[in-house]
Amino acid sequence: MPNAAATSNRFGRMVPKGVYAPLITPFNADQSIDFETFKRHVQYVAGAGVGIVALGSMGESVHLTHSERNDLVVAAREALDADASLKDIPLVVGTGATSTFETIQLTKEAGERGADFAMVIAPGYFAGAMSKKALKQYFVDVAEASPIPIIVYNYPGAAAGIDIDSDLMTEIAAASSNIAGCKLTCGSVGKLTRLTYLRDDFAVLGGFVDFLGPSLLAGAAGGITGTANVAPKTCLKLYKDTVAALSGQGNVSLQSAQQLQGVVSRADWTLQKVGISGTKYALEQLRGYGGVPRTPLLPLDEADGKGKKLLEDLQEILTIEKTL
Repeated sequence: MPNAAATSNRFGRMVPKGVYAPLITPFNADQSIDFETFKRHVQYVAGAGVGIVALGSMGESVHLTHSERNDLVVAAREALDADASLKDIPLVVGTGATSTFETIQLTKEAGERGADFAMVIAPGYFAGAMSKKALKQYFVDVAEASPIPIIVYNYPGAAAGIDIDSDLMTEIAAASSNIAGCKLTCGSVGKLTRLTYLRDDFAVLGGFVDFLGPSLLAGAAGGITGTANVAPKTCLKLYKDTVAALSGQGNVSLQSAQQLQGVVSRADWTLQKVGISGTKYALEQLRGYGGVPRTPLLPLDEADGKGKKLLEDLQEILTIEKTL
């Protein structure tokens, strides 16, 4: 059975429903982490009512040292604890590493430093050797050793093509009650639909906000989206409006929720195309921070007006964001 400490999580094993943002990690000119700006960004996103994911792919976790990752968890926890209004915002921390041994270490350390949930990606370095048996063993071993519940992070693009299908995800979830959910950045709505009613306490989260509406219709718990770095209030409004429209409660029409989904989908695609560098560039222009990625990733190429075009393409969602 999972470590007994897992039951001490303030949310239990239930991942709160809603929208989460995988935060950027800001760096100083010398490529060291800018912790104060990171805390500022935590409070900006959490202040909109959006859950925090530190050390995800957007946060360049693979470019950080073991100790830096632990220090960022501390910073995120401090930022949330510094504002009483943010006490109910969940903190998810990416703890995946190449080996089971280090993943367990990072997960335990994240729990000790105040993380509510750990998000664990498949180990992709030896992808050819990662049979279904090996993958299941990896996630179960981590979950059973973890003091906090685990969210399985399925992102083939960042795991050397490893794509956990719904059959394997079902087996993984059944093998440990400390596996509380999954994030599907594979973009498969069919897979998401097959998994949403797997367990009453198993949260399925889409990895892109451009299909949040269809995800919620299928019974998903919400989504984790990089777009919420830039427009957190609008992303959360889409979630709330869609839930209200589908339930028939409130005065939100399904048509208005669908229209908002279109706006958010276009913005999400704009940011998907420019990735981490573009998201940081947009934040730098809009909020005065963001900076550049840690090398070998390069800053956004502004040649031929690419930076200007990025901001122009985001105006539709930013106009809504300013009204919220």
